[in-house]
Amino acid sequence: MKKIYAVIAAVIMAVSVSGCKAETPPAAAETQSVTQAASYSYEEYPLERNGISLHLDCVRSDTVQTDRNILLVHGVTYSSHEFDVDYEDYSLVRKLAREGYSVWRLDISGFGQSEAVEDGFYADTECAAEDINAAVEKIVKESGQDKIDILGWSWGTVTVSRFAADHTEHINKLVLYAPILSGIGEYDVTEPFHHNTWEHAADDFQRDADGNFDYSIADPVVIEMLCSSSWHYDGEQSPNGGRRDICVSSEQKLIDLTKLKAPTLVICGDCDPYLNYGLVNTAADQLPQGSKLEMIKGGSHVVFIEKPYYHDFQDRLMGFLKEQ
Repeated sequence: MKKIYAVIAAVIMAVSVSGCKAETPPAAAETQSVTQAASYSYEEYPLERNGISLHLDCVRSDTVQTDRNILLVHGVTYSSHEFDVDYEDYSLVRKLAREGYSVWRLDISGFGQSEAVEDGFYADTECAAEDINAAVEKIVKESGQDKIDILGWSWGTVTVSRFAADHTEHINKLVLYAPILSGIGEYDVTEPFHHNTWEHAADDFQRDADGNFDYSIADPVVIEMLCSSSWHYDGEQSPNGGRRDICVSSEQKLIDLTKLKAPTLVICGDCDPYLNYGLVNTAADQLPQGSKLEMIKGGSHVVFIEKPYYHDFQDRLMGFLKEQ
């Protein structure tokens, strides 16, 4: 069933978060004119793999002709809702829709709106790669387009790369956003599920020297909305299979870039605590022709929703996707 997203930026701008009232940015008038003029259609597509119901949805613009498809794949703790922070023009989903994309989002087994799994270790990198394959096959069938673009974020870069190494036939362009090219450090993950908290959902936002959120970088409303959505969609626990896969030595490579055959964009901030910049800086040398490395100075793991950087992120992403 289709639903129409309501644009509620003017209301949200009045929300007070932790005693800090969000202020109207200089470009607010232009931003509001873009978002208020837009409307979007939302549709869910039934999908099942290995007996587990997977949540696959698609957002399209009602005012822009859609002629391309892109699949967005989430990270290791929170699901695909993070790509659609519906405040001002922060939403990556809506930006892509306004640029003519049908924007597809998949929740990996056990995450978000996909069916829960009994064993959190089941939802590991290999499982996620197979889920992505099932989603891509569904998108190709529904859209009639043989090749689509795919964006993975964080652990999602590991899972989409694993998929892409084995399935090149349906990939047009690949985007590795905040790529986990090697282990993030050895940690013994013994619990099959991660205990989610409000505080953990906000951990990726940058803080000042006193440990408080740096509101010059992270808009307080964006923090509040992301945490609220995480609590709503992901609840108190998420599968730990992916976390166990990436919590290994930084010497252990997790993505073999030489196996990627489609033009690939590696994009990240230069202040991301999870990245191995020694590998990131040389990534383009191992990727096929047409690939790029884009690093945004000052950006962190959530650079795509950071106040000084999200427009730059969107522009660099669209520049790559639209390049012939």
